[in-house]
Amino acid sequence: MDITTMRIVATLASMVCFVGIWVWAYMGRNQSRFEEAALLPFDQD
Repeated sequence: MDITTMRIVATLASMVCFVGIWVWAYMGRNQSRFEEAALLPFDQD
């Protein structure tokens, strides 16, 4: 396995991770948790 093949594999693995995180973040079941987390800075004691 030469360096070019390893770079291709690393690039593809990074892309798969990025797409996986993107899909997870935009799934409907996570929306309520993210909306709640977005309001945390404005929460008054």
